[in-house]
Amino acid sequence: MAQVLSDIRVLEHGTFITGPAAGMLLADLGADVLKVELPGTGDPFRAFKGELYSPHFQTYNRNKRSVTLNTKDKADLARFDELIAQADVYIQNFRPGVAENIGAGYERLKAINPRLIYCAISGFGKDGPYKDRPSYDSVAQAYSGFLGLLVNPNDPRVVGPALADAMTGFYAAYGIQGALLERSRTGRGRLVEVSMVEAMTHFNLDAFTHLFSIGQVMDPFSRARVSQSYVLECADGKWVALHMSSPPKFWEGLAKAMERPDIFEDPRFATREARIDNQEAMIEVLSGIFKGRSRVEWCNRLVAEDVPHAPMYTTPEVPEDPQVKHLQLFVEAPSPQGGTFKTVRSPVSFDGERSLGVTAPPLLGQHNAELGSTGWPARPQAKDKS
Repeated sequence: MAQVLSDIRVLEHGTFITGPAAGMLLADLGADVLKVELPGTGDPFRAFKGELYSPHFQTYNRNKRSVTLNTKDKADLARFDELIAQADVYIQNFRPGVAENIGAGYERLKAINPRLIYCAISGFGKDGPYKDRPSYDSVAQAYSGFLGLLVNPNDPRVVGPALADAMTGFYAAYGIQGALLERSRTGRGRLVEVSMVEAMTHFNLDAFTHLFSIGQVMDPFSRARVSQSYVLECADGKWVALHMSSPPKFWEGLAKAMERPDIFEDPRFATREARIDNQEAMIEVLSGIFKGRSRVEWCNRLVAEDVPHAPMYTTPEVPEDPQVKHLQLFVEAPSPQGGTFKTVRSPVSFDGERSLGVTAPPLLGQHNAELGSTGWPARPQAKDKS
């Protein structure tokens, strides 16, 4: 397994998702990530049915080690400072002002280690009228305009995973790596800042580009109309997704797979522009046709005609797919609770080498004994399961 950040030490003071997600992305690339948690309770995301190892916590904390320190305690703050002095990166996702109150503010840590890349993640930014407001995933999605592109107006409810949380972690890791690259040239540290609202507004870039360039206000169905995307139920109750895009050959292949070459004789479907304008009518026609065969039959027909499609899998179906198995997307490691920890590997490969090594998320304070009297603890290497 290529560990391109193997010489980078990261001290993560992260809770819930944004900070831990940034730390996990760096850890996946080989960085040595030491997660600092409060004694007794740890990251609040740990709590689950009376235990401290929830599925939520496991999702964003693999390939890390856990130590417990309360920086409001003088002895623990001294130990924390020793770690900072030898760290390359520090990550926190507290509300503005909290880090300063616990001895982990930027100016203080910069004085200890001028080469430190300090990453501060917040909900709304470090200043401004909303800086003290609490922010969670749905809040950031809503403020950025992104949630309005997901919610079906005919059935208004929040849907999908914690996208804003995860994307903010991605942007934080992106900024950290840029700062590390610059430091390799200048020797200087940096303050890297990202808020959830800034991250999700940038992620929603396409909607704002349409607004600013042509005055179009996109709705939940705008992209699907233009890209000609569909989800269709099959005879066995399973679903297929189509993304027909713009090349005419895809529609010609679909017509052949459906045994309906006459479909283009209907003026509503004769051209791409007509199909975009009449997507609701097209959905009605396609729905009736696709209910006539099973999903596997449709997939075989669509593959034969080179039509862009996929079975709309449920989560348990994904690991059983032949291509997913070939890519070795799911990896395992011993769990500190006993049994096996299974996860999705990093999708990034280097020089054709997949990232197959992983260590399970740590128990609270699992690596306290490794701290020793001073300094950053040595770490064992993750074993490659290839």
